[in-house]
Amino acid sequence: MAIRVLVAEDFQLLREDLCETLSAQKDIEVVGQAATGAEIVRIALETDFDVILMDIEMETINAGIRATEEILLKKPDAVIVFLTAHETDEMILLSMGAGAADYIVKGCSEEDILRHVRMAAMGEAQLESRIQQTVLREYSRLQRSEQSLLFFINMVSQLTPAERALIRCLLDEKKIREIALIRCVEVVTVKTQIKGLLRKFGCSRTKEIVQLVRQLKLDHLF
Repeated sequence: MAIRVLVAEDFQLLREDLCETLSAQKDIEVVGQAATGAEIVRIALETDFDVILMDIEMETINAGIRATEEILLKKPDAVIVFLTAHETDEMILLSMGAGAADYIVKGCSEEDILRHVRMAAMGEAQLESRIQQTVLREYSRLQRSEQSLLFFINMVSQLTPAERALIRCLLDEKKIREIALIRCVEVVTVKTQIKGLLRKFGCSRTKEIVQLVRQLKLDHLF
C-alpha cells in the first residue's frame, strides 16, 4: 500500500515540485496539498493520510507549528515532518515541542526528503545529527534546571525569616549599607548573614543567588 502524503507549502512552485517528486514514486501517493496552516488543518481532519510534509512559515511565521498542534489535538497519532528553511535552535525546539516526528531543512536533496518520508511512515523517523544535538542539549538543560529547582526549594525551606528578607533586598538591588538601614542592623551583621547565605547555596557572590532566583522564576517566594 502506498504511503499517503499531505503537503503544506505556501510557495506554489515549491509545493508543485514537491508533489511531483513524491507522486513519481511507486510507493508514495499525494492525497492533498495546502498553501496555509488553516487549509492543511481542514484537509488533515477530512483525509486519511500517513505523513504530512509541513512548512513552518506560511500565512504567519509559525503557521505550520500552530497547524501541527491543532491536528495532533484531533489526531494524536498523526505523523508530521517539518520541511522548512528555518534552522535556528529556537525554531527547531518549538517545532519538535509541537509534536513533529522529524525536521528537514530545505535545500536537502530529493533523495533525503524521500528517505525521511519513508522512515517517518514506518515509525522510524531519524533526526539529522544537528537536530538531535539541539534537542539533546535542551533536554540536558531542562534536567539541570529541574535539579536546580529542587535544590533551591529545599534550601529555601531551611532559610530563616531574616535570610528570606535579605534575599528580597538583594532582588531589589539594595546595597549592603541600604540593607542595614532598612533592617535596622549593623553593616557587619548584614555581611555575616550574606556569608551564611553564600555558604548555604554554594555560591561565591550574591549576584549568583539573585540570578538563580530569577532563572527559576521564584521571586514570589521572597
